[in-house]
Amino acid sequence: MSRIGNKIITIPAGVTVEVLENNKTVVKGPKGELAFDFNPGLNINVEENKITITRPNDSKEMKTIHGTTRAVLNNMVVGVSEGFKKGLVISGVGYRASVKDNKIIVNAGYSHDVELEVPSSLKVEVNKNTEVTVSGIDKQEVGQFAALIRNIRRPEPYKGYGIRYATETIRRKEGKTAKK
Repeated sequence: MSRIGNKIITIPAGVTVEVLENNKTVVKGPKGELAFDFNPGLNINVEENKITITRPNDSKEMKTIHGTTRAVLNNMVVGVSEGFKKGLVISGVGYRASVKDNKIIVNAGYSHDVELEVPSSLKVEVNKNTEVTVSGIDKQEVGQFAALIRNIRRPEPYKGYGIRYATETIRRKEGKTAKK
């Protein structure tokens, strides 16, 4: 039995969940609306303020998607009610970021500035030129865009320069030592 798949999702106030044909699920809340096509083999039941997901049999295919379906649906409910945030920290001499129009501009030690187009469903804020916050209602999209920013200049282990997640710790290495 899937322990994650068997957990009940509670629907907060102000959020509506609608299951259409072929398990197309639409979740609406104060922050926005998300839709996703789940596997039609699973049974998604919405009763009052609870969502339960059951599988018709214990085949390998059903077992593998049971927990994933529950996790994705829970992320949709949390996203439209609270939203998701991902913080990034830029460290290095002269490394900085700024937001202009609908683009984030990152100066990370290259001969040119790196520009990334911000998707319309996300909000990017830059504090103190070195702290970037990506927020939105879709957890996957927030994480993907934060990973794109981080890949501009990954943190290096000797001096810690680069772009890292706010919760990430960089394992530092000791540099070479001269022999006497």
